[in-house]
Amino acid sequence: PPNQHVTHNPSLYKKPFVESFEETPLLVAVLTYMGYGILTIFGYLRDFLRHWGIERCHVAREREEQKDFVPLYQDFENFYTRNLYMRIRDNWNRPICSVPGAKMDLVERVSHDYNWTFKHTGKVVKDVINMGSYNYLGFAENTGACADAAVEATHKYGVGVGSTRCEMGNLDIHEEMEQLVARFLGVESSMAFGMGFATNSMNIPALTGKGCLILSDELNHASLVLGARLSGSTIRVFKHNNMQSLEKLLRDAIVHGQPRTHRPWKKILIVVEGIYSMEGSIVRLPEIIALKKRYKAYLYLDEAHSIGALGPNGRGVVDYFGLDPKDVDIMMGTFTKSFGAAGGYIGGKKELIDYLRRHSHSALYATSMSSPVVQQIITSMRIIMGEDGTTLGADRLRQLSENTTYFRRKLHEMGFIIYGNDDSPVVPLMLYMPAKIGAFGREMLKRNIGTVVVGFPATPIIESRARFCVSAAHTREMLDTQIIIYFIYFPLYFLLNAVTSGLQQLLHRYTSDLCSVCFFS
Repeated sequence: PPNQHVTHNPSLYKKPFVESFEETPLLVAVLTYMGYGILTIFGYLRDFLRHWGIERCHVAREREEQKDFVPLYQDFENFYTRNLYMRIRDNWNRPICSVPGAKMDLVERVSHDYNWTFKHTGKVVKDVINMGSYNYLGFAENTGACADAAVEATHKYGVGVGSTRCEMGNLDIHEEMEQLVARFLGVESSMAFGMGFATNSMNIPALTGKGCLILSDELNHASLVLGARLSGSTIRVFKHNNMQSLEKLLRDAIVHGQPRTHRPWKKILIVVEGIYSMEGSIVRLPEIIALKKRYKAYLYLDEAHSIGALGPNGRGVVDYFGLDPKDVDIMMGTFTKSFGAAGGYIGGKKELIDYLRRHSHSALYATSMSSPVVQQIITSMRIIMGEDGTTLGADRLRQLSENTTYFRRKLHEMGFIIYGNDDSPVVPLMLYMPAKIGAFGREMLKRNIGTVVVGFPATPIIESRARFCVSAAHTREMLDTQIIIYFIYFPLYFLLNAVTSGLQQLLHRYTSDLCSVCFFS
């Protein structure tokens, strides 16, 4: 079908690999552009009123006495924040006052100035089904083996370490964790860091530099993009999961070499993710490894969302495709998702890890990981590996797989447009129109379901979506509850809502009685 990406080299796969990315319907695309156009027009109108003092501006602006100075920022850069984001700001940064498990408690808040500021009411919204946390295996909990072990580690080591690993912050459980991670991944050695974002942004510059070439997937995470830029390497971007695009860049790099001098590149590094968190797609790892070997390049694999969430043993995309971990030069991942902890890791050959211990800014300057966090990682990883003497890890892996398959199949049967791979626990459900973003998030919360809604500029302008993260902790009843009450309003309603909400906010403070009669919220 035209909306499915077919594998370029099927012989490399042991099972069917199908990902669906249905194109935006023409009518929906036109209405979406119209919606953004209407919002933009009202934005300019409100900026005009603010300029003449008719309406108050709540965001930071240059002071009048500083008008002759070089401006710190361009005022137009905040146009999107002032006039579009503020309309739906209530869908983000909701305070949670419980464990972010299958269900959570939210602090109720209200805004009396159209989302510029929020006030807490003192009430708590109980038992909200959590479909936004990356708690794939359900280890984000305050009871059970992981919590008990973390408490013991706190009593023994305390909470803070107060030093870097290379000074006085190297605990015995740090080394125990790194040995366990290496064994879990099937590599020679591994190294852990206190922050997943810094694992990418601070280690890529240690691996590549001037005269090196980085080939990056166009949908790579911001931490990978930042790390590539900080490295000083030449960066070229290939189309998402498109092997023809990647191979063309590899060929051109080898044939033409570096710009101007045409000398061979010192190093070519392919940077990809295991699961792409906004698309729900899985990397075509067998094809990438084949290209990497053919053109003698290196491979950097970010498994932030795939480690623990994919594969029969929970060991990520390498396990999912049944490949040899040694074929991936740099295996990176985080502990923040499937393990319910914090931080990141890099695994690979011993020579690689020894090099990073001496050259990585995260290794040399960052404070060591907190002991209860380290213990959480150790305990949860042993449960996944079955070394705790129970089948709890295997049961959670199976439950996650079943929940993912069931949830995606039901949404597809109901006619919703969903993106990604059938085995991906990240499920993007397409909303398209801007007014749907806020309406969907609010209506779901009214029904005690917490979701993440995403729009431009985090996604293409006509591909706004709601993103659901399936967990092993979700029961079939929870998933059925959501499937039953999912809704998408008639597109014309959202177009009218974009117009009327703009008019309502514009006129309410001046003609509140008229607005209450003429416009719906």
